[in-house]
Amino acid sequence: MPDTTVAATIRSHIRTVPDWPAPGVQFRDITPLLQDPAVFRVLIGGFVERYRGAARRPTVVAGLDARGFIIGAVVAYELGLGFVPIRKKGRLPFTTVEETYELEYGSATVELHSDAVRPGDRVLLIDDLIATGGTMMAGRRLLEKLGAEVIEGAAIVDLPELGGSDKLRESGLDLFTLVHY
Repeated sequence: MPDTTVAATIRSHIRTVPDWPAPGVQFRDITPLLQDPAVFRVLIGGFVERYRGAARRPTVVAGLDARGFIIGAVVAYELGLGFVPIRKKGRLPFTTVEETYELEYGSATVELHSDAVRPGDRVLLIDDLIATGGTMMAGRRLLEKLGAEVIEGAAIVDLPELGGSDKLRESGLDLFTLVHY
């Protein structure tokens, strides 16, 4: 569970944009979190403190395209670990493994370099938010295809009414989020 002061600070800097990208959607925009250096530091600290100790410490951090790169890379840096990008299909230049997942209307594919992780690596998988859980589940499957263990999925925001966090937990993935709506 995140520190209540951290959660309150994060929540107060997330902008809600109504009816974007479609009518009825309440888009949670994390851009203001990134624009204020003091708030950005609080955000990163909320994750770093959780994963600094031996019990939860990963050996590598993986971030999901694209906002998971922003958070994941800085968390990895602060923990003294390497960072692995999980990209949308067609964006990585080397040999890849891929995973396709279903979206509300259609499907998408994410890829990972085939040498990005090693068997036995303990991976922290980060994204900006959890909605339906499809992207995080696909990222997890990619990492596990290469023999890594995803120790936890982490995100700034959980949107539990969309069912993704329940789906991920039911699959056995532990989750950590700073705020939920």
